[in-house]
Amino acid sequence: MDNIIEAKELQIERKHFYVELRENDRGKFLRITEEAHGRRNSIIVPSTGVDDFTAAIADVLTNNGSAPV
Repeated sequence: MDNIIEAKELQIERKHFYVELRENDRGKFLRITEEAHGRRNSIIVPSTGVDDFTAAIADVLTNNGSAPV
């Protein structure tokens, strides 16, 4: 059984995003769920990879000094 430690919900255009820090008997993990047009897609990042994951996102957004508009 997963326990939710912290959760945030975002609506961007017609999509809903749920960002949840969860914990189960195997450890902590980040679950990011996208809901659009009645469909859900999720990715799960183990806590050991969250720093690398967020660093990769930051690198992509700041590549060549320009973030997407």
